[in-house]
Amino acid sequence: MAKETQFVEQIADIETDFPQWYTDVVLKTKLVDYGPVKGTMVIRPYGYAIWENIQKELDSRFKKDGVENAYFPLLIPMSFFTKEAEHVEGFAPEVAVVTVAGGEKLAEPLAIRPTSETIIGTMYSKWIQSYRDLPLKINQWCNVMRWEKTTRPFLRTSEFLWQEGHTVHSTSEEAEEETQKMLEVYKEFAENCLAIPVITGKKTEKEKFAGAVATYGMEAMMHDGKSLQAGTSHYLGQNFATAFDIQFLDKDGAHKTAYTTSWGVSTRLIGAIIMTHGDNRGLVLPPVVAPVQCVIVPIAARKGGVLEACAALKAELEKAGIRVVLDDSDNSPGWKFNEWEMKGVPVRIELGPRDIEAGKMLCARRDTLEKSEYPLENAVTAVSELLGTVQKDMLEAARVRRDSRIVYAEDMDGILKGVETGNFVKAGWCGCRECEDKIKETTAASARVYAEGETAEKCAVCGKKAEHVVIFARAY
Repeated sequence: MAKETQFVEQIADIETDFPQWYTDVVLKTKLVDYGPVKGTMVIRPYGYAIWENIQKELDSRFKKDGVENAYFPLLIPMSFFTKEAEHVEGFAPEVAVVTVAGGEKLAEPLAIRPTSETIIGTMYSKWIQSYRDLPLKINQWCNVMRWEKTTRPFLRTSEFLWQEGHTVHSTSEEAEEETQKMLEVYKEFAENCLAIPVITGKKTEKEKFAGAVATYGMEAMMHDGKSLQAGTSHYLGQNFATAFDIQFLDKDGAHKTAYTTSWGVSTRLIGAIIMTHGDNRGLVLPPVVAPVQCVIVPIAARKGGVLEACAALKAELEKAGIRVVLDDSDNSPGWKFNEWEMKGVPVRIELGPRDIEAGKMLCARRDTLEKSEYPLENAVTAVSELLGTVQKDMLEAARVRRDSRIVYAEDMDGILKGVETGNFVKAGWCGCRECEDKIKETTAASARVYAEGETAEKCAVCGKKAEHVVIFARAY
């Protein structure tokens, strides 16, 4: 029993030391390990399997919108970045540059992509000739590098994986519509696949993407009340199209400059899953993206017929498309329970001689730790329905938790008190950059997104008429 207890005690307490809890969980569940270069991570198979499921779900959604996948080079000539002044200024501190290759100094330094608007814009200017080539919708799954000073696995690393979609349109209305459409795709995916409720909305000028006309964000509340920007969609207007000469011959015979968008999510989403749903036993994974949806733990495995019954059950569940593992290792059942709970597997099935004789199986939910008996003859239906219930209940629990921690503030003291107690704070803002900066300096909270459709009488900082209601929060 000591061995079983020790497995759980290795994790820091989620309430008293959340940062250490997070580090313990990502390492002890073998999601990642630290890379040899500072700020990098090695995504281990269990962590990468979550990313593969994220890719699968998102990729199918992109393709329904007519988006095609392609791949663009990792190395980008530095001269490309100088073509869009705001863009280069925004990314300059994070860009890693290659100056020597093959033992010789390069004639022009090459940036390791921090994002691909510049190189994709260059290629689009070659490929687009007329209105018949539009809209053009391409996505790439790739790695990017941003030289970060303070890093944490999944949340902020020097190299990470993501997808970046880049679309081109003939009108501003069509481009803006695409920007909003992809934001909704992200929101639906976050809620229905990751069980993470999100707030979407427009970013302030200070918080928008460098070079964008407008940026729309997807904000999720973590266990400690901080916000995680889980995805962004950018309306780029004609900024990049002008810089990279993306023109087309329109139906009226005139050459016109196109309008573009870009949008992306990254392996940050894995960090979001961990910090939204995890508890003092470790991970709690939503069934849709969990690498293992169900684990079968034999009870009294040495007794005749137990392992055979477990293997038959595994085969039946696998045939139905359920991702299932049979843990027939020589560890004790208690140790296995702790291990698979730590790994966040949504459903655990316990099957022993008495269960087999009674034609039943005992199922334990990871999210609530509740146990229920089900007939073995209806195993596929029972497990499938249970996984669906867990998925739905995880979203609802996270939504209730988040909504209970959204507060309103009328002044700076209210904002400070709100964020210090782990809340999202809605407050009036006059729209002036000085007031936004003062909130950040005083409370360490940043403007996440506008609270669309809401109004306030006065700015929480200066007392002047409020132009917007903004959600402020401390953020990762």
